[in-house]
Amino acid sequence: MYRLMLVDDEENILRALRRTLVVNDGSEYQFTVEIFSSPAAALQRADEIKFDLVLSDYRMPEMDGVQFLRQFREKQPDAARLILSGYADLEGIISAINEAQIFRFIAKPWHDAELRVTLAQALAYHALLIENRHLADRVRAQQGKLTRQEFELRRLETEHPGITKVNWGPNGEVMLDEAAS
Repeated sequence: MYRLMLVDDEENILRALRRTLVVNDGSEYQFTVEIFSSPAAALQRADEIKFDLVLSDYRMPEMDGVQFLRQFREKQPDAARLILSGYADLEGIISAINEAQIFRFIAKPWHDAELRVTLAQALAYHALLIENRHLADRVRAQQGKLTRQEFELRRLETEHPGITKVNWGPNGEVMLDEAAS
């Protein structure tokens, strides 16, 4: 079961996307979908739980999709990122690819079957990237170029983003809430 995050300022688009993606057809790719009409709320949720894929609208009033995906990438670099838009803004698409490192641009209106296939491809591609990095780390560890501790820290960070990052307070205490520092 894969966890997906959908972000769009239009509630009807979010509901339509969720209906399209939550299909119990016995396929390999079953999705748990969380929807957000606020990019800020979505980023806050990204601090709490790991997502396998995030699909964001390009044009939103609070924050555009590229800004959102760039910030999301900082929190969860291993999640697949896609952008959805009804506008063919070449500069925006290039920015999304270069800055947020999106997997694919999806045009509105989308075709349901194509959307599901695109998400499956994105998940498969990102799983392959993670496995390749894990295997490369294992080889580096065997060659002595990566300590066992570094290998384990990377593995933990992949499985649980943020687990290896500690927020220290001014007196050496561990801060549990970043806003408290």
